Amino acid sequence: MLYELREYYVLPGRMPNMLARFRDHTTKIFDRLGITNIGYWTEEIGSQNRLTYIIAFRDMADREQKWAAFREDPEWIKVRDASELDGQIVEDVENRLLNPTDFSPLT
Repeated sequence: MLYELREYYVLPGRMPNMLARFRDHTTKIFDRLGITNIGYWTEEIGSQNRLTYIIAFRDMADREQKWAAFREDPEWIKVRDASELDGQIVEDVENRLLNPTDFSPLT
């Protein structure tokens, strides 16, 4: 299993829009496309403008295929465009690809 940790740096005042987009649409699109949702977090202490989440794939080839399908998905394009009618939401994105160790409880 390959885990992807993603951090979205959200523009000030736009976090409600970002959370609604993920809650109401993105996680469901991920499910439909076979992207495994692991978890989503905001910060109690730290940045108030960062959404962190982890998704999972079988391997790198699976990740590449599913991200390509997501980027071209008509529902995603419609949701993204609608959520940004009032302006851009995301300032920056960081991601890391994580391989579980042999002692990780997720293996």
